[in-house]
Amino acid sequence: MIPQDRWLLPEGIEEILPPTASRLERLRRALLDLYERWGYELVIPPLIEFLDSLLTGAGDDLELQTFKLTDQLSGRMMGVRADMTPQVARIDAHLLKRAGPARLCYLGPVLRTRADGFGGSRSPYQAGVELYGHRGHDSDLEVLTLMLKTLQTAGVGDVHLDLGHVAIFRELTRQAGLDREQEARLFEALQRKALPEIRRDLAAWKLACGEPLLALAELNGGPEVLDEADSRLALTGPNVHAALATLRQLTEALQRQWPDLPIHVDLAELRGYHYHTGVLFAAYVPGQGQAVAQGGRYDEIGQVFGRARPATGFSADLATLLLLGSAPEPVATGIYAPALADDPTLEQQVATLRDQGERVVRALPGAAVEPRGLDCDRILAQQEGAWVVTPWSLQTT
Repeated sequence: MIPQDRWLLPEGIEEILPPTASRLERLRRALLDLYERWGYELVIPPLIEFLDSLLTGAGDDLELQTFKLTDQLSGRMMGVRADMTPQVARIDAHLLKRAGPARLCYLGPVLRTRADGFGGSRSPYQAGVELYGHRGHDSDLEVLTLMLKTLQTAGVGDVHLDLGHVAIFRELTRQAGLDREQEARLFEALQRKALPEIRRDLAAWKLACGEPLLALAELNGGPEVLDEADSRLALTGPNVHAALATLRQLTEALQRQWPDLPIHVDLAELRGYHYHTGVLFAAYVPGQGQAVAQGGRYDEIGQVFGRARPATGFSADLATLLLLGSAPEPVATGIYAPALADDPTLEQQVATLRDQGERVVRALPGAAVEPRGLDCDRILAQQEGAWVVTPWSLQTT
């Protein structure tokens, strides 16, 4: 007896069927066109790489998310990519080696050991862009704006933007002289906004500059929270003030371009802390606990490849964008052609129509199929010795 569960897929691994697969492909093409108009060049990284290259600069999170296997040729450990960002950084630093800014984009499947959230996918279709070779808020703004354009192209509405800056926390912990264990404990408490716990730990550690660290848990809200941050972090030095200035420049520029975009600033937002070095941003929509797109600055990632470069970028899952998007469905059209194979004029007409970009579906002998069921709104019919495209409705009246 054939087992009844052979068709089952592993949890979190999905197939994409018609017509969803066609919709996803149209979105992929639309995004490629968008990125090309902005000057971003497509790269296609390999599905697997040696681990010491694949996990460079990625931190523990990506290590845990990566499926690992042994290369039967070299005996070295390899990994299936769980995120294409480190791969693109390797391409920029080691292969392209451009002197000035490089704009790269990518779209393709990745594989992860665990889903990001309950019921999530372990095989996202990742899309993203990376901008290398420029340090400053202008490149952050370009990438952030392109992320919002990506959501707009996918028809994702009611977007809320979260902004943070990991350099502030880095600088304050350096000034406080926290050891690794203290920093990790404070980091975890900040993610939970656990104010009583933070106060207790800072008091126990007897820090001379504990108040600014406590302020991070409370400095979150609209862009106006940056005014309060300037006051409460006034004595923390130029590095903190430079980070706050960057956030202010970004929010002001975004408000000019996207006046209706809700912006939330959170100085305790430290997602990807061990990976990112500057501005962080993430887009959310109501009803979704996970960000629908996210990114930030991660300078010097190419250093291990022999070429440190400033960098900023974002990524998103195309399948998620497709699910949440409301872009209008294109009307499926096509021409239904007879199955006659011994008429050279028919064959020539079918070939000509396809060369012109028309979708032509040939009938198969013995298969009774309604043209409408094949998304054909027209039919190729013989009229006065010539094969003519006519509306399907005329054939049924």
